Amino acid sequence: MTTLKETIRSSWKPCTVDAILFDFGGVLAEEGFRNGLVAIAKGNGLEPSGFARTGFELVFDVGYVLGRSDEKAFWAALRERTHIKDPDSILRDKILSHFRLRPWMLDLVKKLKQEGMRLAILSDQTNWLDELNARYSFFRWFDHVFNSYHLGKSKKDISVFEDVLAHMGVQAGQALFVDDHESHIDRAKGVGLHTIWYVDRQSFELELASFCPHLMGDSR
Repeated sequence: MTTLKETIRSSWKPCTVDAILFDFGGVLAEEGFRNGLVAIAKGNGLEPSGFARTGFELVFDVGYVLGRSDEKAFWAALRERTHIKDPDSILRDKILSHFRLRPWMLDLVKKLKQEGMRLAILSDQTNWLDELNARYSFFRWFDHVFNSYHLGKSKKDISVFEDVLAHMGVQAGQALFVDDHESHIDRAKGVGLHTIWYVDRQSFELELASFCPHLMGDSR
């Protein structure tokens, strides 16, 4: 016979949503692409913000972030536009070394996973995301990993949110999306997702507590 205590435990949900989707760079990890581009610019005596902006434009323009071209094509385009001289191997190491997983965020993810929450990564990334997982083995904490490089579609396209929700079998109103880009947040809201625009740890934890009250203070 099932006891009252067991019944309560089986019906308990850690959060008011059924699934949480996390961006990678800028949320689960430091924004390695931007920070790496800044480091490359400084190493070549170039103005960092303009160089980083060019890098973000080109990674989409050449199709690398959507899996339509490869890393070599991206570096060739960036080298042609900015006249940097470093070889591809040096440039890629600069980028990958700046994707630093946030330990406190991984601790939070593990706790949510252990409590039975459905978790996913939704990232506009290249095959670098797979390489970073090979180094740090973080995919195992997520039920799904949605990467623009494999999807052929990015978060600039509002339909990607509908596709991901359909694949997960989750209603928009029962899912939370966390991202550090306001434009992605706006598009996610457009399909009915709950959202947190990640700015810093303190504000993120306060907003997350409105969805998962029991976590208040746990991730510190």
